[in-house]
Amino acid sequence: MMQLPLAPAKLLIPPARPNGMVRPRLTERLNEGLRRRLTLISAPAGYGKTALASEWLSACARPSAWLSLDEGDNDPNRFLYGLIEALGTIRDDLARGLPEWLQAPEPPPAESALNELLREIGKISEPFLLVLDDFHAIRSEAVLHVTAYLLEHSPPKMHLVLLTREEPRLPLARLRVQDQMTELDATDLRFDRNEAVEFLNGVMNVGLSMEAAAELESRTEGWIAALQLAAVSLRGRPDADSFIRTFAGHHRVLLDYLTEEVLNKQPESVRQFILHTSILDRLCGSLCEAVLPEAPAGSGQRVLRDLERANLFVIPLDDERRWYRYHHLFAELLRKRLRHPPASDAMPEPADEAELHVRASAWYEKNGMEAEAFRHAVAANDIGRAARLAEGRELPLHLRGEAAPVLRWLESLPASERDARPALQVLHASALLLAGRPAEVEPVLQAAEAAAREEARGSKAEDKRAGLGNLTGLVAATRATLAAIGMAGSGFSPERKLLDAERQLQQSDADDITGELVGQIAPAQAGAVRDRRQAAAVIVQARRALEQLHPDALPIRLAMFWLLGVAYQSRGERTEAAGAYEEALALSRRMGNSLMTVTAIVGQGQLFEADGRLFEAEERYRSALGLTGDLPLPVLSEAHIGLARIAYEWNDLEPAEEHARKSLDLAISMNDYDRIVTGEIMMARLMLATGEAEGASERLDAVLRFVRRHGLPHRTPEVAAAQAQAALRGGHPAEALRLARMHELPLELARALLASGDAPAALAALESCGLRAEVGTRADERLRAIILRAIILRAMAADATGEKAEADPLLIEALERAEPGGYLRIFLDEGPLLVPLLSEAAIRGTLPGYVAKLMASRESERKGNSRPSAAVSGSGSLHAAASGLMVEPLTPRELEVLRLSAQGLSNREIGERLFLALDTVKGHNRRIYGKLQVKRRTEAIALARKLGFIE
Repeated sequence: MMQLPLAPAKLLIPPARPNGMVRPRLTERLNEGLRRRLTLISAPAGYGKTALASEWLSACARPSAWLSLDEGDNDPNRFLYGLIEALGTIRDDLARGLPEWLQAPEPPPAESALNELLREIGKISEPFLLVLDDFHAIRSEAVLHVTAYLLEHSPPKMHLVLLTREEPRLPLARLRVQDQMTELDATDLRFDRNEAVEFLNGVMNVGLSMEAAAELESRTEGWIAALQLAAVSLRGRPDADSFIRTFAGHHRVLLDYLTEEVLNKQPESVRQFILHTSILDRLCGSLCEAVLPEAPAGSGQRVLRDLERANLFVIPLDDERRWYRYHHLFAELLRKRLRHPPASDAMPEPADEAELHVRASAWYEKNGMEAEAFRHAVAANDIGRAARLAEGRELPLHLRGEAAPVLRWLESLPASERDARPALQVLHASALLLAGRPAEVEPVLQAAEAAAREEARGSKAEDKRAGLGNLTGLVAATRATLAAIGMAGSGFSPERKLLDAERQLQQSDADDITGELVGQIAPAQAGAVRDRRQAAAVIVQARRALEQLHPDALPIRLAMFWLLGVAYQSRGERTEAAGAYEEALALSRRMGNSLMTVTAIVGQGQLFEADGRLFEAEERYRSALGLTGDLPLPVLSEAHIGLARIAYEWNDLEPAEEHARKSLDLAISMNDYDRIVTGEIMMARLMLATGEAEGASERLDAVLRFVRRHGLPHRTPEVAAAQAQAALRGGHPAEALRLARMHELPLELARALLASGDAPAALAALESCGLRAEVGTRADERLRAIILRAIILRAMAADATGEKAEADPLLIEALERAEPGGYLRIFLDEGPLLVPLLSEAAIRGTLPGYVAKLMASRESERKGNSRPSAAVSGSGSLHAAASGLMVEPLTPRELEVLRLSAQGLSNREIGERLFLALDTVKGHNRRIYGKLQVKRRTEAIALARKLGFIE
């Protein structure tokens, strides 16, 4: 999803006033606090938070980044985008790829994105400050969590400053206890008597006596906003003392009174300027002139500078004095006054606030700031303008990071307004989808289509096409996304899948959760599709969308090509899938969207892998990794596990383990349960390859518990297949038979029957399963490997039954299919039963180089020379032998437990990481201590490091 650019003023540090108030008692405390992690300046409006921060930063030697927050920043991705843009003002090459990463089709959790940002921040060589102004605007739990994480893990060179009207809901107690936070509140910020005198007479030039200034400070309790209003009101008054004595009542009453006094002292043109422009969050000269069309050209900037010089509550936002804002409290008072003018108001006629917002909206639209234009149109209650802006010219506003405000507006409209405008109903449906409410979408789409047909009956044919084209395309794109959710994951009905997706999406506090939404679709690309009808629906709707969408709606068109690739791949239509991914790749490159490029490249890699073209698949996966560096993107988990499978098939077990671990680590960091299962099964296969059948079985038992605990029934057969293989390697064919029959696993059944000596039954099982007939319909990226295994097993079964005439051609077919891809483990995993057939192939001279390599690999494995690493094979015992110590070898699982213990994890944390029960972890520890002949964890870790078992 595209991200609208930030308003420039959000990143500008308000410059210190040349004649501003200097407050050394506070700036000294702020400077002293730089040794801590956080500075919190918390006070109600009108206490000079921004002015103090501006004064401090102007004299501080450290570079500073500034981000002014508003309601829109309650979306975690937008908040992170703002952080990146703000930090870019310190170092322009910082996290250059991260903004695009946040717009990826399957973006990572905010915590992963933040980790990458923290890594980038660590590259900044000098200490710096990051200021988040108006932090009270943040209400989202997700953004508060991101901020807490940023605070907890911030690099030592970064000092965070929060300016807020209230204490934020962050874990501050620990920082207070650790003396890692400097705090200033209203008590600290209010002027004392000496500061009040200096401010009134030195800054505001009122010329009060000491007694009068002291009286005014006492009556306002040092509240700076009230003092400033009073000072403006006192200018030119001969009766200052009697005016001060009239001050009484609650602060708000006092402020209303003083605001009226200030306005009444201004010329009518200035008073009108101030009141009418109070609707603006930020001001510049041309914008003010647009709101006040009768104002002369060039007058807006001049008036703003005059107001600044007169200390009339305008705050400059940049050194060039181009952008300003009113003091927040003053703006609130002005808006109240604009809406409810007193009866004695001398202005010629009341202002039409709606018209002011329409003018502001027009200016923002003309200047390319569509989000701001939309907000002012909504404030004006101009439904037509707001609808046109929400629809956009090529891409609707809600697909450019504004889903939350668009949805709030749509749901605030009377149903009759929405029903009368089919375009609004389509926007409503699409925004509901992005808001994590997919189960509500289809009825809205149906109503939109019915209304559109009714509306088009009286139109000309060309008007029908123009009016319905892009609208129909967006309807189809929304339906394609819905169908993609329905086709992914478990075998539930599409309706139940939508409700399940909605429950998961609603757990997010993000206002715009496009990433989580697409994350519901992503498992389809990993071969987890269970509903082929939904895949067909994706294809129909995505193709319809591509036919109807505006040619310039590039982001939606790109998403549709990607969905087409996923859907075709899920149906085994690899030629069509390849074409769709190629289109997505071309379009993503045209748009400069490198992350969609990576996603399409990974899809291509999976197609090559499914066809047994392992060398081409490896190149695609490595290309994807090369384009993203170390960014922890979810799609890279697929690239790593693909490389792990390929390295495994080539019997290159060390790289296989490395990539499997990286894939698993990514999946764990993102709580991606499907990919966690995939990674764990791969690790178990690696353990089997090095003779650790018992450890592999234990690991797979834990994976099965994980699958049941997290409701992943569609993964059970895959786990059971690996368990059956482990049972055979461990010498338990009866258990392998039980598992194969229970879960209807034909390959594992045939393999177990062969191991049990029942070759005829094995051959019958293979002949009845019809695997060859499924070649054109399977979507799994391991398709070629599955078919090859079936052929190899048929050759072994035929050979065992004495049918040499059938066995030899089958083996030759398997060798010829496997040789171009360099497959080795597919033969080695069948164990000694295959050796006679391979020996005969070598004698016949069948593919001599390839068969010789297979035989050599088999002999090396028989002698125990195939070991990927200590963590997989238990080869840590070699280090012990080299040290002259007699230590019983540790199993791979024991080495994993020991490695995690050395990282400081508790037994419970180790169990969670490895999916083991707490008692199982304790049992591993007992065996580790026994083998190392130690009594304590610290002794075990120290000895293991000495022996080289762990780093």
